[in-house]
Amino acid sequence: MINLTINGKPIEVTEGTTVLNAARQNDIKIPTLCDHPNLTPYGGCRLCVVEVKGMRVPIAACTLPAANGMVIETETPALKKSRNVILSLLFSERNHFCPFCQVSGGDCELQNAAYDEHMDHWPMQPQWTNFPVDTSHPYFILDNNRCILCRRCIRACAEMSGNFTLSVEERGAATIVVADTNVPLGQSSCVSCGSCVQVCPTGALIDRQSAYLGHDKHMTVTHSVCRGCSLGCGIEIHTRDNHIVKITGDYNKPNAGTLCKTGRFLPIEQTRARITTPLKRVDGKMVATTWEDALKLLAQNLIPLKGQLAAVASTRLPVESLYAFKSLFADGLNSAVVTSTEEGRPTALQAEYAMKNGESIEGKLDTLRTSDCVLIIGADLKSTHETAGFYVKRNQPKGTRLIVIDPNENGMDDLANLNLKPQAGSNEAVFNALEAAIISEGLARTDAKSSKTTLEAALKPCGLEAEDVIDAAHMLAEAVAPVIVYGRGVTANGDAATLDAMVRVAKLIGATDAERKGLISLKGGANSLAAAQLGLLDQLKVQNCKAAYVALGDDFASKRLVEALEKVPYLAMQASYESALTERADLVLPVDIWAEEAGHTLNTEGRLQFAEAALTAPEGVRQNLMVLIDIAHELGVTLNENWREALTQRPSVVELEM
Repeated sequence: MINLTINGKPIEVTEGTTVLNAARQNDIKIPTLCDHPNLTPYGGCRLCVVEVKGMRVPIAACTLPAANGMVIETETPALKKSRNVILSLLFSERNHFCPFCQVSGGDCELQNAAYDEHMDHWPMQPQWTNFPVDTSHPYFILDNNRCILCRRCIRACAEMSGNFTLSVEERGAATIVVADTNVPLGQSSCVSCGSCVQVCPTGALIDRQSAYLGHDKHMTVTHSVCRGCSLGCGIEIHTRDNHIVKITGDYNKPNAGTLCKTGRFLPIEQTRARITTPLKRVDGKMVATTWEDALKLLAQNLIPLKGQLAAVASTRLPVESLYAFKSLFADGLNSAVVTSTEEGRPTALQAEYAMKNGESIEGKLDTLRTSDCVLIIGADLKSTHETAGFYVKRNQPKGTRLIVIDPNENGMDDLANLNLKPQAGSNEAVFNALEAAIISEGLARTDAKSSKTTLEAALKPCGLEAEDVIDAAHMLAEAVAPVIVYGRGVTANGDAATLDAMVRVAKLIGATDAERKGLISLKGGANSLAAAQLGLLDQLKVQNCKAAYVALGDDFASKRLVEALEKVPYLAMQASYESALTERADLVLPVDIWAEEAGHTLNTEGRLQFAEAALTAPEGVRQNLMVLIDIAHELGVTLNENWREALTQRPSVVELEM
């Protein structure tokens, strides 16, 4: 531990703590602008300078490590004068006329810093160049006239999303933030994660969706979980007048504020028509009806056909709703088919392995943050589960090597140290080849006498070059912390032999060690793993079904689902929006959307999280869970409510954190 004194107060902190963080931990405020708790200290704005006894000049607290015996002052007259000059220079250098700025009024850190220093004007004559405002991006605007060159956005682009799109150009007062080689932001390599917007302390980067809809102090902030995929990133939903103004990353959750556009921008960009009243089909047309009439009509149609019923639920539904769905249709009605909209394609293979072997073989997403070699197979982390791709990308400058195995073009190809393009459907052969190469090259970390097949024999069906496979084997086996990430390209065909071969390779390279498991499957929707743990894994075979019930919620009706249910005589569903499926349904019950319902999600690494409701649903719309309870009551079915116990009744591919 380190002992120091700040403003006469004795303080004890852990070794490696900066003076700024030591002050923060003890409720001593030191003003900052360029510093951000989730970014590497930069020391650019000089607003956090402090006086240290024995040092000739003031020094930036954000980059100064605390040391034993330090005596520090943060509020001397000289420091106050220095901060006043720094702020005056910043205000005069660019167009910071606050009444005309969107973030003026409590959201601007530059303005707040000035108020903290009791400034109500700046004494220097403003002299600035009018920089063009870049409005080319669909989600945010870059205005260098408001920029203070703190470089937070540049650091966030590099350290949070690993995209390295932003940098600076020119020097001195002419310095501006640019994208790539100073191309319009909307035409750049930007991936629209929005991390730069969230960390910007001024109005230099403005969220187009939330601009002029109110300041943070006028909004309600609700902690929730992104439903865009199975990663379960923590989010904060900012609402006003029952309207989502913006979504930001929650810095206190495991994703540490990092989001992709699917979590930050797309949920607000909603154009689908909402359903707000129960609908029934009369003479070929859908007409409004009451909840009482709709539930009675549903019961009349389902009771005679309950043994010939197919039931499908979206993996976007909360765990509570998924379990009520299973309890109703599988246990209560003994339906012919009870499954999820994913039909187990991203999870059934792993679930079968866990049941067969009774072990958790997969690890946590944190392993990607510290891995020095990552193999990605059957997944494109640029188009799905993008935040996991960010974890990989931001570590590459530190030496993390990337192997991409995909017969098709992959969004991560340009970043890979090694690209392998095997024949489609030859994943088992690829892993057999890797196994043979690791053993023949003497790289195995475990006892391995012989491989399942020879390298030459394994190469034939996959069509890869021996040199490439051997290079991949060396990269994986020589890494200190290797990770294998796999997705639907591996799991969709349900080939157990492929997973067995992958696990053998993982064991050979030390990626299944108890203390650090380096095998991760991306799975699918928000509650993909929960659906698997509840046994909602069957294929949707409806040939002998006379009726179908779909708990779609706010999910999209996929072409596959619509076609699968095309010939079912009677279709009822609960849905939030109009779709191709609601167009042909016989009965539609309106339900809330993700932001209107509270409930739990079980993410890809087995972490159970609670999402709070941020909005109130329109009148006439009911919660997904309550609709299932109402149906059960109408059908005379008693629902089991112990969903936590149900999640743990079967072995999981990843250790659950309940």
